[in-house]
Amino acid sequence: MPAQKYPNLFSEESIFGRFPYFLPCFVISLLAAGSCIACIWLPETLHFHGDDKVEAIEELEAQVRGSESTKDLHKNWQLMSAIILYCVFSMHDTAYLEVFSLWAVSSRKFRGLSLTSQDVGTVLAISGFGVLVYQLAIYPFLAKYFGPIKTFRPAAILSIILLTTYPFMANLHGLELKILINIASVLKNMFAATITIACNILQNTAVTQEQRGVANGISVTLMSVFKSVAPAAAGILFSWAQKHISGLFLPGDQILFLAINMVSVIGLVLTFKPFFSLPNPTRHS
Repeated sequence: MPAQKYPNLFSEESIFGRFPYFLPCFVISLLAAGSCIACIWLPETLHFHGDDKVEAIEELEAQVRGSESTKDLHKNWQLMSAIILYCVFSMHDTAYLEVFSLWAVSSRKFRGLSLTSQDVGTVLAISGFGVLVYQLAIYPFLAKYFGPIKTFRPAAILSIILLTTYPFMANLHGLELKILINIASVLKNMFAATITIACNILQNTAVTQEQRGVANGISVTLMSVFKSVAPAAAGILFSWAQKHISGLFLPGDQILFLAINMVSVIGLVLTFKPFFSLPNPTRHS
């Protein structure tokens, strides 16, 4: 709440004092409006070139389209398998983000971390900055030398291992807790970014350039459906875990993170044959 946290900047009588959640909503709206305006100057990607190399690529794409691209996109299994992976891991990420903040501010008697909302905000800010640096400086080299799928699977495995340690962080206190939760959050978000980017690359290389608009439209639509289910499911599971701290075979908090982890396990299994197949390299353009 701005007026309580920063009384020198925001008075209780101001709109930020009377409506505590107005400031974050206003900032998000400004960013969205700026992005919308910037779209006016985005260049058209399906333009024509006189370059011989580009013409050769387009001729190769035309051959691929003549034999395969007449099929309905829904029958393109390379595309659909990549979209399903994207949906599964998007649901996992949304559920994790929903649970993380609730769990972090929960009382110790519920096996939470008893952090303040300001502490959680700091953790998320540090994680956001870490992911930004990772995406700009590190991931491009990983993708260049290893490709999307060879970065995808290790990120999924490490994410699963990391998330299993979260319930045990309730045994930590003070500076040790703050340092470890920040490191864990940064790593978790880096793994999530690796998986998301890899899914997008796999989707775009599964179709020709002319089909990418439709393919991404299908992908975002299905992903939104999965992400809309995640908060409700995660909230119900979190509420159940709080009421069953002493479970029959596992404490409620461990069952909570185990359930979230199982979504990642399913996604990881789906990256192997016969479900998943790598895109045709002739579609790279």
